[in-house]
Amino acid sequence: MYFWISPLIFTIFIWWFSTGLILKVQSLPKRFFKSIFAASIAVLLLAFWGLSISSQQATIAGAYCSFTCAIIIWGWQELAFLLGYITGSRRSECPNGLSPMTRAWYAFQTINYHELALLSLGVILFFISLDSVNQTGFWTFVILWGMRQSTKINIFLGVLNFNESFLPQHLQYLVTYFRRRAMNYLMPFSILVSVLMLIPIWSSVGVDSSPFDRASYALLGTLLALGLLEHLFLILPFPSELLWKWGYKKNH
Repeated sequence: MYFWISPLIFTIFIWWFSTGLILKVQSLPKRFFKSIFAASIAVLLLAFWGLSISSQQATIAGAYCSFTCAIIIWGWQELAFLLGYITGSRRSECPNGLSPMTRAWYAFQTINYHELALLSLGVILFFISLDSVNQTGFWTFVILWGMRQSTKINIFLGVLNFNESFLPQHLQYLVTYFRRRAMNYLMPFSILVSVLMLIPIWSSVGVDSSPFDRASYALLGTLLALGLLEHLFLILPFPSELLWKWGYKKNH
């Protein structure tokens, strides 16, 4: 009856620990960045290898492995972004007096290489998971990508909390493209869509489904719920950075 508890706890821990670990690593002195990035590529390749194997295993262990490998793959591009290796063609502050469309275009230029990397990783995962019996890893990446795109657009339109303290000094120029508002017109829609997506996923975590399906849907459902929670962090007067206080340094 409580088979969903283990996937829920596992996903929450991975979400919390991996975020803090990335923040911890990117806060190290810049002289370590090249070595860190080189090591991260090796880890990325191992994650792809693990996902390709686990995608052929419709087991509880396969679901966990595929999910974890997808998180590692996602974490790689997050780290590459924070280290400053894969960001965008524009690396300067937002000029004053821009029209909304020009501002949006300039903002996209600050992350265009990053977006291309995300798309490339997603395509690779798609072909690895094509016709596989275990697509947990692919859908993990899709959820992360969808929720992150929503977060980026909402931050651009304006939210209460930017979590700008997570950005290293060499990326602080990104803050000039954000807007601080209590709410924007997209946020309610983002929250509604997330809730509507959560309902069928968690409805699939039933006693009539196979152990693999229960584990897979519970992992994905929890991840989506955490993405929804991160959206709420953007608009609620709650200092979410306290959750990862151990992982970052201010003004580094």
